[in-house]
Amino acid sequence: MLSALIWLPVLGAAIIGFLPGTMNPQVSRKVALAVIAGVFIWSIVLVTQFQYTEGLLQFSEFLPWIDVLGLTYHLGVDGLSLPLLVLNSLLTGIALYSTNESIGRPRFYYALILVLNGAVSGAFLAQDLLLFFLFYEVELIPLYLLIAIWGGQRRGYAATKFLIYTAISGILILASFFGLVLLSGASTFEFEKLYALSLPLGTQFLLLAGILVGFGIKIPLVPFHTWLPDAHVEASTPVSVLLAGVLLKLGTYGLLRFGLGLFPEAWAVVAPWLATWAVVSVLYGAFNAIAQKDMKKMVAYSSIAHMSYILLAAAAATPLSLMGAVFQMISHGLISSLLFLLVGVVYNKTGTRDIDALKGLLNPERGLPLIGSLMIVGVMASSGIPGMVGFIAEFLVFRGSFPVYPTQTLLCMVGTGLTAVYFLLLVNRVFFGRLSEKAVNLPPVQWSDRYPAMLLAVLIVILGIQPNWMVRWSESTMTAMLDRSSMVAEVSPVAKSVDIKTEP
Repeated sequence: MLSALIWLPVLGAAIIGFLPGTMNPQVSRKVALAVIAGVFIWSIVLVTQFQYTEGLLQFSEFLPWIDVLGLTYHLGVDGLSLPLLVLNSLLTGIALYSTNESIGRPRFYYALILVLNGAVSGAFLAQDLLLFFLFYEVELIPLYLLIAIWGGQRRGYAATKFLIYTAISGILILASFFGLVLLSGASTFEFEKLYALSLPLGTQFLLLAGILVGFGIKIPLVPFHTWLPDAHVEASTPVSVLLAGVLLKLGTYGLLRFGLGLFPEAWAVVAPWLATWAVVSVLYGAFNAIAQKDMKKMVAYSSIAHMSYILLAAAAATPLSLMGAVFQMISHGLISSLLFLLVGVVYNKTGTRDIDALKGLLNPERGLPLIGSLMIVGVMASSGIPGMVGFIAEFLVFRGSFPVYPTQTLLCMVGTGLTAVYFLLLVNRVFFGRLSEKAVNLPPVQWSDRYPAMLLAVLIVILGIQPNWMVRWSESTMTAMLDRSSMVAEVSPVAKSVDIKTEP
């Protein structure tokens, strides 16, 4: 069941690649949409078969691969990876559907997106450290090409910067993985077999540092964030949807799975510093968002702030905060994708993303009233208005983190207030007031451009009203992860020697 989520998109990419060049470009688009629809349906089937009360891996697949390296093809899914798999297939379908039908080199474009989807699913499913790293690196190639070929005027600079940062991230993560196996004397990279290994605390700090910086670049956290605004500004709208909605989640997933999971003793020691790091990233991202004049760059900096809430939740490491971390990943994926889609529509119709150059787009006769209304929904959700998914995610994070780190949690809550500030500035300047010259006689927005944003808005409201439909997927897994980390810390001679408190 799991391999299909990886290899069906790859097979679809191969089919598109071998289509005759003289064939109608719409054929490759239809093939890509059909493939990703099949992947999404299959992920829903997986959801229906998933046992929510079980905290362990399900649907495991295991095949020996390269024995000399200790590399195995081991896949599994739990409550941490399952919501991200569904999000991946959903947003990939939206990105494909939102792509301009007249895009250049369509076969190459659609094939790259399908390969990207398969690689991300492989990373979420991999239960072998080397296998995870392979998928983690494979997704770098199509995303680099999608920015470098179909991006904006400075696409070469943005793509190269993204490549360098992500390559450094991969090197640090691989070094930590190899260090863990070599220094522990293990003969395998299988994640489950590495849980209970005991290493000197200094060694754990060194290995955990590589994990933190490597995945911190991917999230991204300050000061490793500078590649993200450039990548978003130059990437096309569908690529920005995938980048913000899915690709950034590999960083937070890696922190939870490999940072907290493999080094619980060292994690408990550095957790206060991680909570402070989260505060810095939240406030830095929020204040930078306030200063932006480009709508897309404002949304990009808001992503830096909102992804940092997950670091706070992981630092607190309570069952409620970790459930909030998973919910925040899904919440941010839906909200950021909606905002990037709407900014893309505004740019396509007006030719600018400059906040100072636009005004009055909510005008019901000559503006973009439905796009403006959906933008207000997205802004409200991002600001944590009750009744929407953003409120539930932030409430879980803050409620679970406050008993452990009250000061850091309160400062992060300030970031939520700042979210309302900069998005209120955006909505007030762009959508209210007298219609600006650039917004006069705008071409009509086709319903095909509205459907993806409307779907995301509906999901944002539904999950805000009934969050248990999503929370129950991860509750047992997060509890089991904390129980296992506590057990490792209790039996570890290292933990006993430094008297680490494993439960806040």
